[in-house]
Amino acid sequence: MTMLESIVVAAPSFGLPDLVSPAIVQMIDRVQASVVQVRSAGRGGGAGVIWHANGATLILTNNHVVANRNEGLQVQLPDGRTFAATVSARNPSLDLALLTATAADELPAAPIGDSSRLRVGELVFAIGHPWGQRGVVTAGIVSGLGALPVAGNGRTAQYIRTDVRLAPGNSGGPLLNAEGTVVGINAMIFGGDLSVAIPSHVASAWIAGLPGRGVRLGVQVQAVALPASVRQGRWAAQVAGLLVAGVELGGPADRAGVLVGDVLLAAGVALEHPEALREILAQHDTAAPLQLDRLRGGVVEVIAVNLGWTEQRE
Repeated sequence: MTMLESIVVAAPSFGLPDLVSPAIVQMIDRVQASVVQVRSAGRGGGAGVIWHANGATLILTNNHVVANRNEGLQVQLPDGRTFAATVSARNPSLDLALLTATAADELPAAPIGDSSRLRVGELVFAIGHPWGQRGVVTAGIVSGLGALPVAGNGRTAQYIRTDVRLAPGNSGGPLLNAEGTVVGINAMIFGGDLSVAIPSHVASAWIAGLPGRGVRLGVQVQAVALPASVRQGRWAAQVAGLLVAGVELGGPADRAGVLVGDVLLAAGVALEHPEALREILAQHDTAAPLQLDRLRGGVVEVIAVNLGWTEQRE
């Protein structure tokens, strides 16, 4: 249940606008602090989202916002502070780029949501700087989920299609769900009024796979249906978990006692597909252990896995 749905259910005797509008305002206020304007040569080129991944604070934007630029970039916060920035990674196929700012430790990271759970018809919001107007908010619904062709390589990439109004200056800004978490990075207009965003779980998986930013649990997993005996109480709504098919010797999971045949149920959110685990790893601060709900022999227990190491990988 989303934040807005819970408000309506909890207090049906009140007028819907009186309940929903303040909740939206509070939600937007919280996220606005994490939306920057990306500037080059003193001019605003687009938006960016302050993103926390693997203990580092970075800024995620579209590659086309910073295309052919790596010097003279700046990011400006809503409070007017401006910091120099450099491009630390690019993916032209996904139209994503990561920026590192000179004062990253001072920047408030946005809450990242699970875009793989989005449904057509959900309410979404975009924050950006259309035509240089800072911090403009527009709203709409998810109109489609799927893939679009990637220019030049014959492959496709996952995208979220919405009817949220975008304009130049919105690129790289966040797409929020009704809970106020980032579920996409707004990228472009695609055919008429249809707007396109890159799903947050795609962005998280890309960041997790960058050299020097790889955090691994050290397991091979595959989705598996949960038996009826498990789907009770807290797990009643969960239909699948992740079966551990392999454990890397000496890796974090091995050190925590994970065995082949265990089923991973949750890590703060349900783990019903491998992408959900990759997204959790991409966002997790390695300074703290990862709490995993593990099913073994019909018994669910919580284990703590220390992920405090990284390795270079392509």
